[in-house]
Amino acid sequence: MRRRDFNKVVVGSAVTWPLATRAQQPERMRLIGVLMAFEESDSTAQSWLATFRAALAKLGWTEGSNLRIELRWSAADPDKIRTFAKELVDLRPDAIFGVTTPVIAALARETKTIPIVFASVSDPIGSGFAVNLCASGRQHHRLHGQRSRSRR
Repeated sequence: MRRRDFNKVVVGSAVTWPLATRAQQPERMRLIGVLMAFEESDSTAQSWLATFRAALAKLGWTEGSNLRIELRWSAADPDKIRTFAKELVDLRPDAIFGVTTPVIAALARETKTIPIVFASVSDPIGSGFAVNLCASGRQHHRLHGQRSRSRR
């Protein structure tokens, strides 16, 4: 995914939907959980994260002021993915952003109530994360603009 597309997607879906619905309560700091299926040293993942933070700041969500981001790097290790998914859900964030099918599967096993925004899931319908590509019908939300392999 190109950086420009990623920025549009993150700004359009991951940020505004779960946070804007509760924006009337500025006294409470919001929490977003992020579970990355990459190593922390991955330059592409770091670039995505920088873009994500910049997009949040443009929308008025500033870390340390009205937003806290809890970030976990799993390095695609299944044990770490499960452990970090449970850790993030136990924090009761306002929303969780995850990347890759194994990450979203682990998050979905841990919560049925926290909104999960996902990217880079190979088959969201077949995996049970969405009932169709237009509307998830669940608490999982595909990033808009992301092309799904099942649509090709």
